[in-house]
Amino acid sequence: MELILGLATGVVFGILLQKAEVLRFDKQVGFMLFKDATILRFMLSAIVVGAVGLRICAELGMLEFKIKDAALVPVALGGLIFGAGWAVAGYCPGTAIGALGEGRLHAFWVILGMITGAGIYAESRHLLRWKFLKLYDYGPVTLPQITALAPWLIITVLAAVAIILFVVIAKKL
Repeated sequence: MELILGLATGVVFGILLQKAEVLRFDKQVGFMLFKDATILRFMLSAIVVGAVGLRICAELGMLEFKIKDAALVPVALGGLIFGAGWAVAGYCPGTAIGALGEGRLHAFWVILGMITGAGIYAESRHLLRWKFLKLYDYGPVTLPQITALAPWLIITVLAAVAIILFVVIAKKL
């Protein structure tokens, strides 16, 4: 049942990606050049909706969070590599797969690069573990634990920031 629910959720998300036109290369590049806010609006909406949905499911006992360690240096480096790859390729992982699904064959090379990078990381991770992967590792902590604020308060603040950004972006672009 979990696999079917995951597949259904993925299909719905893919349809939303396509309908929002965030799979288009020009939208990706426009976002990177701060000329088009379509992707930012989509991402902020997805983050807020996802946060609300996950919180409700957790409170209903439908899921249990498995919190990963907050190792800041590896996460920051991973974010830089992700961002650089997105800027160079013009696609992030999800949009590359969606674009290939739409028939944009050039996205195949982005996906091949993602698979290659993941493979290199998987094969070299043991070389990094002892030193690099533990830099500034705070263990499995969450934002509510760090801030001592209720999860719903954090989600409310996140939603308010998203709304403010929507308004600001609408005036600028």
